[in-house]
Amino acid sequence: MALEMNQPGVWSKSERELRGAFLSQLEVIPGGDKIKACIQCGTCTGSCPVSYAMDISPRGVMALFRAGDIEAILRSRTIWVCASCYVCTTRCPAGIKITDILYALKRIAIEKGIFPSRFPVYHLSEQFVKMVNKYGRNYELGLIRRFNFRTGLKKFWQMAPLAWKLFIHGRLSFRPSRIKGLDQIHKIIASAQREPVPVSRETSEFLGTVGYAATTEVEEKVAAGGNQA
Repeated sequence: MALEMNQPGVWSKSERELRGAFLSQLEVIPGGDKIKACIQCGTCTGSCPVSYAMDISPRGVMALFRAGDIEAILRSRTIWVCASCYVCTTRCPAGIKITDILYALKRIAIEKGIFPSRFPVYHLSEQFVKMVNKYGRNYELGLIRRFNFRTGLKKFWQMAPLAWKLFIHGRLSFRPSRIKGLDQIHKIIASAQREPVPVSRETSEFLGTVGYAATTEVEEKVAAGGNQA
């Protein structure tokens, strides 16, 4: 079987595909192109309340994008650990919307099926969406049950005492309930999925073959036969 040999300064085919998907996601984030302005100051990492649980820091995410290794980001725990507190975004001196960028990477991970090993939290996200689509709200007990069926029942039974305490205090229901007007929610979601996604800019500014480069120039060279991976 022939191996794909990467030339210095040239992206592999898989990296070009992931980068293309990522840049498409950046287009729907207003000001998403500010990612090229990262100065690696570390303010995002220093401000993040859950950086201790990440295997790649927010600053490291920016650096790996610059280095051309998006797959390493997708296989990390970082995008799933993010608490969505937006502290990194509000404190970034370059105005980079780091939280939104991590969400974009999460969407790509789901689309491409690239997940971290031995860290199945993405199943929780998957089951949450299914619960909301089915009931119009989250059904906590069903969410945890489905999640643990996919990842192992040991933790499910360990949480049983906590579930009982929540139940007797009226904070947990053993029976799911649908919200009123669930069909309207489904229509809204279907309508949103049919609408074209707006973009914040018309053309990509990421040019070149390495660093913060866009895929536009690279793909043109590949098509012309001048830059084979």
